[in-house]
Amino acid sequence: MNRQSGSIRRAGMGMMLLFWVSFIGMGSWWLHGFLEAQRNPNAHLVNAVTGSDEPIVLERNRSGHFVATGRINGEPIEFLLDTGATYVAVPADFAARLGLESAGSAWFNTANGRVRGDLTNLDEVSLGGFTASQVRGSISPGLEGDIALLGMSFLNRFDIEIRDARMILRPAQQP
Repeated sequence: MNRQSGSIRRAGMGMMLLFWVSFIGMGSWWLHGFLEAQRNPNAHLVNAVTGSDEPIVLERNRSGHFVATGRINGEPIEFLLDTGATYVAVPADFAARLGLESAGSAWFNTANGRVRGDLTNLDEVSLGGFTASQVRGSISPGLEGDIALLGMSFLNRFDIEIRDARMILRPAQQP
């Protein structure tokens, strides 16, 4: 009976250990998803159907920025919408991965001061079902990771309305 009692006790401890490992794992997975949704509440836009004339509605993230996932030349990338940026600015590593070629160098005034970068042409930029071809861009060595600045070379195709925690992008009416 003592041997059987020990087996039951070990099985009970194993089940309890399995429960807590599963509980902590599921909690971590849920917390990661929750925090990611707070950082980029517009990640779903990367899967939007192309060709829609519906407005794109973006929610501010927890930091107060408009962040959304879109595509450059078919590759997914996270955009930080920046109405103060002239071009769509991509990190040098991402530009190399896409095989973007320099169309000349230029100086840029950034929040971190003046920096030298390269101009380039992006074949296709898409966000929330809207796609633009031949968009002017810049290769910015100061940007890191897979975050690009979505500047006015793309955003000038929209009427932009900002209200409270939302940015609404409507395709601009052609005269």
